[in-house]
Amino acid sequence: MTSLRIAVVGDRSPGVRAHTRVPLLLEALRERDGVALDAYWIPTTDARDLDAFDGIWVVPGSPYLSESGAVEAARTAREHGIPFLGTCGGFQHMLLEYARNVCGLDVAHAENTPEAGDGADFLLMPLRCSLAGHEAMVRLAPGSLIEQIMGTPVTVESYNCSYGLNERYERVLTEHGLVFSGHAGDDGTVRVAELPGHPFFLGTLFQPELAGDGSRPHPVLSAFAAAVAARASSATRTPAAASH
Repeated sequence: MTSLRIAVVGDRSPGVRAHTRVPLLLEALRERDGVALDAYWIPTTDARDLDAFDGIWVVPGSPYLSESGAVEAARTAREHGIPFLGTCGGFQHMLLEYARNVCGLDVAHAENTPEAGDGADFLLMPLRCSLAGHEAMVRLAPGSLIEQIMGTPVTVESYNCSYGLNERYERVLTEHGLVFSGHAGDDGTVRVAELPGHPFFLGTLFQPELAGDGSRPHPVLSAFAAAVAARASSATRTPAAASH
């Protein structure tokens, strides 16, 4: 079984439940899906030159030590066609990267820069109600990547967050190609984002790391692992092999 190198970007801490689940989930992916992911934990302060990895996963645990590091990890994956998964804080910084570098917006994250003012330029804002420690329904867009992954139009997922997308910016991000494919079942606010045309570029405000007891990989994690394997296989295939 070939090991695939992924960068797990986050400031590792035993106090972050999602971080303690990662080794269990990697083992579950190996045992149940037959995909061996060799994880390299990369602190956000060192998240540069990641283009040689087979996949990039920005895990929960914000506020990160380096906002720019988390943003750069998402940018590297987007620009180099590297399978990318952003969960919770990773989702938020995926949106921040896209807003700044694709849409050209001068925006901030309220958790990282609360002194920036009254919120007029905040892309990520405090949620109306904190989702920390809660489960909630997510409605998935028909035909979207996330809907295909989950195999259902509605799912109930676990959260541990208090910040989400400022609704004022949803339209401009959509106009620049990002697809918001999952929304809260109660108020319709954004919960999932994806980028069509990319091998795998997905962010979830919910935390698939927290599903179950960690012995079974969440479908989102299985899909990410499969995308990493597919890209690595395509990159190593010789022209002669590809012709058969």
